[in-house]
Amino acid sequence: QVHLVESGGGLVQTGSSLRLSCAASGGIISFRAMGWFRQAPGKEREFVAASGWSGGVTYSDSVKGRFTMSRDNAKNMVHLQMNMLRPEDAAVYYCAADKSLRRTGTAIDGQYDYWGQGTQVTVSS
Repeated sequence: QVHLVESGGGLVQTGSSLRLSCAASGGIISFRAMGWFRQAPGKEREFVAASGWSGGVTYSDSVKGRFTMSRDNAKNMVHLQMNMLRPEDAAVYYCAADKSLRRTGTAIDGQYDYWGQGTQVTVSS
């Protein structure tokens, strides 16, 4: 069982940056696909970014060029660097981990078996 804890959310102004972190325990992430998803009030959860076990990263069109997902396998953590934040980026951001090993990270939330509790990101205009 992999336990995930997100941190780094907060209230920022439009155009600002935030760095989210996700710390994993109970299992190593180095051979797992990891994902970031977000959910705004009244909306469905949506894909943000995913990293496959080998390190390749894919992004949603809405964040491509502004957000960067990275891994720190030595610390068993993943990060999401968010730049040029917009009001529409406001949401609860969730980190997710694949139970299976050595898979490509995808935008399909059903791929991920372990989820964190989320961290709130608020962007003021």
